Amino acid sequence: MAFRVPGRAGPPQPRRARRLLFAFTLSLSCTYLCYSLLCCCDDLGRSRLLRAPRCPRGPRADVPKVVPEPRPGDPQGPPPRAPAAPAPRPAPANLSGSPKPGTKRLPQALIVGVKKGGTRAVLEFIRAHPDVRALGTEPHFFDRNYGRGLDWYRSLMPRTLESQITLEKTPSYFVTQEAPRRIFNMSRDTKLIVVVRNPVTRAISDYTQTLSKKPDIPTFEGLSFRNRTLGLVDVSWNAIRIGLYALHLEGWLRYFPRAQIHFVSGERLITDPAGEMGRVQDFLGLRRLLTDKHFYFNKTKGFPCLKRTEASLLPRCLGKSKGRAHVQIDPEVIDQLREFYRPHNIKFYETVGQDFRWE
Repeated sequence: MAFRVPGRAGPPQPRRARRLLFAFTLSLSCTYLCYSLLCCCDDLGRSRLLRAPRCPRGPRADVPKVVPEPRPGDPQGPPPRAPAAPAPRPAPANLSGSPKPGTKRLPQALIVGVKKGGTRAVLEFIRAHPDVRALGTEPHFFDRNYGRGLDWYRSLMPRTLESQITLEKTPSYFVTQEAPRRIFNMSRDTKLIVVVRNPVTRAISDYTQTLSKKPDIPTFEGLSFRNRTLGLVDVSWNAIRIGLYALHLEGWLRYFPRAQIHFVSGERLITDPAGEMGRVQDFLGLRRLLTDKHFYFNKTKGFPCLKRTEASLLPRCLGKSKGRAHVQIDPEVIDQLREFYRPHNIKFYETVGQDFRWE
């Protein structure tokens, strides 16, 4: 038989309810904390095989946010958060390495002619200058590939810095009727370089090159004259027609002022390469870095070659096709062609204000 002690009462009901509520809240908080730690461990590599999404810094939207009921004496403010995982490093922009310096630009200068005058030598010499970047091949854009558009043309160019000049060479431009207008439409400020040579010597060199590829072509004399007895020269033959420099120059002067065209002597390029290239550097607005000390004469080829420069560690000489021996031509044929070219040469001298002494 139980007896109740007078003056003693059972545990108060409100205190028990508070204890139950506190225990329930603590349980939910522990569950949430464990969930957060497990989720954020993905960034540390524990869940990489599953490729799970990164745990957000705050609680997920689909998980109810449980805030425990504050107790007397608890510090004010929200509970401290677990430290956020470090942000991922950005992927490199160029997976193949650092981006190439410079920009592909349309050329500011062109070597437009003439064939077999020494254009390859001028190109190889000037591209040794550190402030010049040149296309090594002949793109033939303004005579054969103009329909491809300027974007295609620009894509062929080497990358250049702001301080560098983009240059290309195609000797057939000089005798292409549409080339001056097309180049002018690209840029009226384009600088033009023309390498000229005694037209008779140039024609023989042209014929020698063609003969090496087509041994069955007619003789030089047969191609040069319609009637040698009457002294009628066949100007329809391209090797002869190219040498009419004054005639071709008229088309260029319709679009470009004389000061924008520089003429290089093919003969002086052999005897004084530093002097000729010094004038080319002046014309392009470059420092005179190519001087006498950079050239030497190759006795085998009969042509100057370039020594080491700041931009090139190896000597640079022209290829095997350059400097080949010319075919032997009847001296009387040469004299007749000289007489034919004489008035054209004199007109050319007067137009450019320079005597090349080809007579």
